[in-house]
Amino acid sequence: MELDPAQTALVVVDMQNGFCHPDGSLYAPDSEAAIAPCADLVDRAREAGATVVFTRDVHPPDQFEDTHYYDEFDRWGEHVVEDSWEAELVDKLDPQDEDLVVVKHTYDAFYQTELEGWLDAHGVKDLVICGTLANVCVLHTASSAGLRDYRPVLVEDAVGYIEDEHREYALDHAEWLFGELTERDDLMFA
Repeated sequence: MELDPAQTALVVVDMQNGFCHPDGSLYAPDSEAAIAPCADLVDRAREAGATVVFTRDVHPPDQFEDTHYYDEFDRWGEHVVEDSWEAELVDKLDPQDEDLVVVKHTYDAFYQTELEGWLDAHGVKDLVICGTLANVCVLHTASSAGLRDYRPVLVEDAVGYIEDEHREYALDHAEWLFGELTERDDLMFA
């Protein structure tokens, strides 16, 4: 699969200490295993001149105090709280000045963030998506991208997950409904 770097962004979803480090509250070994593949994609995208976007799932401590129904802390426990070590990107993924870092407060990196406007302003049409968790933030960000008429391409061997079946569900659902799948070795920025 060849993608034009001038209209492509690599979106690295939530590769944060809280999910990828053994001391994180929502640590998953397969999220940690996705660090090196994501870092490889970042290097390749930068080298080709493609845009690099990192998302960070960040929750103010009182975010869910007055919610009616949607409360991630009830579902997952407190995690990636604002200004915490958990909320920081893993050390191996070091954003550069030219990269966009999107702070989000839900599973979807487009919901109430600057992401869509920024991508449009930079002429981005294709999104290569990697990161964690496959069936949560990766899936919801990719589906939201497809609904906004971006081309979401999920990199199968660069996504973290908790259970194998979660990964399989997310990738199958994405390919069936709104996106495309590839592996790192089959992806070229050209």
